[in-house]
Amino acid sequence: MMRAAENPWPSPPPPEAALLVVVVARIGDTLLVTPMLRALKEACPRGRLTVLAHPKRLAVLEHLPFVDRLGSIVPRSARFRGWLARRQHDLAFVLGRDPPLLDYALRVSDRAFAFAHPGMHADPERFRSVPRPTASMHAVRERLLLAEAAGVRTRSLRLAYVVTDAEKRDARGWLSARISGGARPVVGLQMVSFPTKAHRNWPATSFAELATRITASYPGASFVVLGDRDSLPAAETLSRSLPGKVHVAAGERDLRQSAALIGEMDLYVGVDTGPTHIAGALDVPMIGIYHHMYPGRNLVPLERARFRILEQPAAGELGVDAVMAETASLLGSGGVAP
Repeated sequence: MMRAAENPWPSPPPPEAALLVVVVARIGDTLLVTPMLRALKEACPRGRLTVLAHPKRLAVLEHLPFVDRLGSIVPRSARFRGWLARRQHDLAFVLGRDPPLLDYALRVSDRAFAFAHPGMHADPERFRSVPRPTASMHAVRERLLLAEAAGVRTRSLRLAYVVTDAEKRDARGWLSARISGGARPVVGLQMVSFPTKAHRNWPATSFAELATRITASYPGASFVVLGDRDSLPAAETLSRSLPGKVHVAAGERDLRQSAALIGEMDLYVGVDTGPTHIAGALDVPMIGIYHHMYPGRNLVPLERARFRILEQPAAGELGVDAVMAETASLLGSGGVAP
């Protein structure tokens, strides 16, 4: 381990450094950290990168080639961990507002970085509080500020998610059992955000009108409703509009199974929530429907060619015409003929 007296804030860390990242966040916010994880591993290729995430979000980070060890943590359990172990990490990076997470990181690491906010205080020789940006910034670039405070730079801002070959086979089997003859296009729909952010939703009736218009232009079209059980009421609205055309994965497939389905879509259309970030990490053509309170320019997948940003305005409603125009553009560029 590095000694505090040698160089309090090495820039950058040595290639053999052992690094820890603690990220306790929702699905989308966990994915937004992946460019930072990649950059840290590239800076320390002979070292070890350990990532501790919320147990319900671990699946998002599975199989990433630049993560050496993946484990779980929550603030409550963090209070009781790391008291007897020697320091295992040179540097730790803590994403989250819970002081117990920082306290744990400092017990097991020589030094730690976290964003400044009330309650995050520690020995200044071992803890660097990184100021939050004062101007609007893309969420990926904001998270990278922690790595940059340690002298680490990134070569890629692209989100990372890995679908395994077995998951691809399973997703293709699920689709072939429901969509006969390889009819195209297959359009994935994420119709709702999580309940506390329901204001981000685009109306189910608008999704139904969009699907009806897609079918008019592409008679072979079928639709897969993604998400958890909160998506089922919207799925029912869509199914009534297009009987036989709608296949509901919501509430049936777990996170990784749903992500594999997203990767098989000809087009993904979704509101601002976790699966939309997953689509942003994959190569599927996508339309992200963002809310004016959470501007799309700060959340869209970076370094992606086949995506479109649409934003729900402060007054009025995002029209189906705008979404349909982008749909036709993406399907046409993907070689799907009307």
